[in-house]
Amino acid sequence: MERMETKYGPVFVTGPVERFEDGTLASCLPSAKTVLNTPAGKLIPQYSTDDARRKTVSLLTFFRDGTLRSIALEERTVIETPAGPVLAELATFHSNGALNRIFPLNGKLTAYWAQEDEIGLAEPLTLMTPIGRITARVICLRFDPEGRLLGLTLFPGEAVEAATPLGAIRARIGLSFYPEGALRSLEPDRPTPVPTPVGEVWAYDPDAVGVSGDENSLAFSPDGRLLRIATVQTAVTAHLADGRSLEFRPGVRESLCGDAEREPIPMFLEFQEDRALFTVRPQKQAEAALYETSSFFVKKIAPGLFESLAPLRCAV
Repeated sequence: MERMETKYGPVFVTGPVERFEDGTLASCLPSAKTVLNTPAGKLIPQYSTDDARRKTVSLLTFFRDGTLRSIALEERTVIETPAGPVLAELATFHSNGALNRIFPLNGKLTAYWAQEDEIGLAEPLTLMTPIGRITARVICLRFDPEGRLLGLTLFPGEAVEAATPLGAIRARIGLSFYPEGALRSLEPDRPTPVPTPVGEVWAYDPDAVGVSGDENSLAFSPDGRLLRIATVQTAVTAHLADGRSLEFRPGVRESLCGDAEREPIPMFLEFQEDRALFTVRPQKQAEAALYETSSFFVKKIAPGLFESLAPLRCAV
């Protein structure tokens, strides 16, 4: 067992130690109990594995100047954050010592520990966000170097009521914020009618992946202007100044689950200052229509077909 000195106290390690070119400690695997005096308080890095969730000890990592970068905790520990106290198993930091991300749970999914097992351990947190108090089971919280909440990622199956520039919208997967506090994006939990510059569009993206809540399909500018929306239930016809009419609608594909069913491909609308851009994956070729020289007609398609549409379990 080797004793490594850090800014926060000694760490006892076995096995390989990673160092930067100048010899300073980059990462190591703690092998005995030690208490580190960190910017987030006194924390005990993980040094043991004794259950199906955590089969290996996670690395303790540092920035080049010796500042703590990430720490997996031996036991769930209350860490005070700008959004409120969080019972956490993993925390990462910015180079100035401020919290970067904090994870209430840090289990590793294996053949013996499924996602459902991990979700079963999750406890609701009550958090102060820029749009008010939210109570939910959270995978991760993200902060900027000044301590401002930039985003939160929800556990699968979790949804919250969020105050948006367009009114209250129920959100899944996560929410993100601008540093000044304005709502940046969210992922609608169900098809939701939203007023847009081209008419009412039913917002919903069944392909949304719940890995992170940092980037979502319904997005706003810092001043609350709608920037982006995804839909599988709305078609838009643009009547152009030259007499042409262009119809934009979601696509359809064979189910990624391989069961011979067909499922919708979301259409994305991006709203710029003078035009709307329409994109249907997988082509990803955006077509534009100017507000000033076009008129728009929107209609809800496949009424009732996607009312209870669940997130696509086989989507990529």
